[in-house]
Order: sequence, then C-alpha cells, then structure tokens
Amino acid sequence: MSRTSPTDHPTMRPFDLLLPGEINPDLILSGDVEPQFGQAEKRVDSAHLTVGSSSVITACGAARLGLKVAFIGICGADLFGRFMLEEMQLRGVDTSAVLVDPLQATGLTVILNKGHDRAMLTFPGAIAALRADQVSDDLLRRARHLHVASYFLQDALRPGLPDLFHRARALGLTTSLDTNWDPAGRWEGVLDLLPLVDVFLPNAAEACALSGETDVTRAARRLADLARTVAVKLGAEGALSVHAAQTIHVPSIPVDVVDTVGAGDTFDAGFLYGYLHGWTLEKSLRLAAICGALSTRAAGGVAAQPTLDEVITVMDGGR
Repeated sequence: MSRTSPTDHPTMRPFDLLLPGEINPDLILSGDVEPQFGQAEKRVDSAHLTVGSSSVITACGAARLGLKVAFIGICGADLFGRFMLEEMQLRGVDTSAVLVDPLQATGLTVILNKGHDRAMLTFPGAIAALRADQVSDDLLRRARHLHVASYFLQDALRPGLPDLFHRARALGLTTSLDTNWDPAGRWEGVLDLLPLVDVFLPNAAEACALSGETDVTRAARRLADLARTVAVKLGAEGALSVHAAQTIHVPSIPVDVVDTVGAGDTFDAGFLYGYLHGWTLEKSLRLAAICGALSTRAAGGVAAQPTLDEVITVMDGGR
C-alpha cells in the first residue's frame, strides 16, 4: 500500500528538506587565542560572529544550492536568537516553525582558532531543548526528506528519534543522519537507529568508532549493512560512499583553506542535493566533496558555501 495519496506525493510538497535541530551562533576568535588567567588581557587577530550549529549550517548550505528548506528548533527571545533567525531567513531557510521561548537563552559556541587547530567552548542554552513530539505530522507532510544532525547534543530530541523517523517514513519522507562526534565516547543508540536511515553521513573517525573497525572502508561497509547508503567524509582525502555492493571513492579538490568549520555540514548539504535529485552515487559524492572543500575558503561555516553553478563549474573542470 502506498504511504502517500496521489495528492500528497512527496515531489509535490513545499519543502525538499526539513531539519529539526539546534540553534546557536559561533563566535570565532582567531590568532594567539590561548588565554592567560590571572586577569591577563591578550589581543587576538579577529573576532567574527557567524552562523553556528551543524543543523543550521547544513540547512543554509542546502538552500544555497537551491533546495527548499524548512527548519524547526528552539531559541531564546534574545540577541543571539534574533541573529540566528535573521541569518537563516537571509539565506533562504524557512523558520516559520522555529519556537521562540522567552524563558530560555540561545546557546553559543566560542571557537578559539589557531589556524592549524581549534578549541571550542559551548554554552548549551536551548540547544538541547527540542523534543521529537514537537515535530508534528503536519510539518512532516510538507517535506520530502528529514535530516537530523548533532545527535549527541540534542538531548531532548534523541530519545524520540526512532518514533520520529518511523513517522517520517510512514508519511513518505526519506531520512538522513549525521551524528557528529560523541563527547562521551559511548555512541549509544546510533546503531539501533540506522535501519531507519536512508543516508548516513559520518566522518572517518565517527564511522570507525561506531563500527569498531580501524579501516574506514571496512567501517563504511559494515555501517551500510544497517543504513541504506553511507557517505563518509575524509577531509583532504575526499569522500567514500557505500550502497549495497557498490563502493565509491572520490578525491577532494585543491583549495586555499581559511577555516574548516562547517565543511562536513556543507558536504551533507551537497550529498542530499544529489540524492534528492536522483543523481548517481558517484555524482552526488563528487558534489558533496566539492561543496565541503569550497566552504573552507572563508571563516565560519556559511560565508563560503557554494552555489550549484560554482560546484558544477568545478565538476566540469574549471576552478
């Protein structure tokens, strides 16, 4: 039996992509950023307030490529919340489902960027507040695909994700997941969720940690026994994808790297664009790898996110 009626076919829905996620800006401090306590003051080279949140960066990257994107999350009625909503709207993300809670503070991440390395300090605020039952069936019916990121940061959402993914699939949506790193190192719940995931998007370290494998190709193949398609981010080495018996590797492209913040999230946006347009696995993976690489050309996660035309030019051999 069809999961949707002819008048509710997923391709006819107003949004390509729905993301339930965390909302927080990033404050990026660059230069000699190691603090000295004892009330010592140091100067840094630059300070940049920009869009943060793995989920929001993916949403902005997808909208930049031309997907119709809706977002649901919780933020405070404060300066950081207003900043994030304005930036998301400016980049074409529909925020009409976002819940503004005056009793909560919007989260914030301070990134101490030394160029070759970085450290992050996060005030959680409302980052972990969204629950799965706040993502209504009516909202799901308006989208073709559900993407969840920051699995281990979203404490209130995580317990309800199996039900949310079941509901999404029953309503005709496809699903994807990018867990990001587990700070506790336990990786609980992910393997049980993967059979409900159409596209799983870890990086190499995450894939190996989840699978128990030390080789990333074996890790991807083991995870592909659970999720339908696995696309693994390999940084400067490109990307690897496994679907059924097919294993594909694509290289990255040369780029003058300024900041790698959000590169994996922009990779996700690129892969989902190809997936939702019925592209081949190899073409979708190439698009994703190029999107991730091009996003590193400027500080922050969204400033250098490419348009589809930019990516196609690179895919066709230009620079």
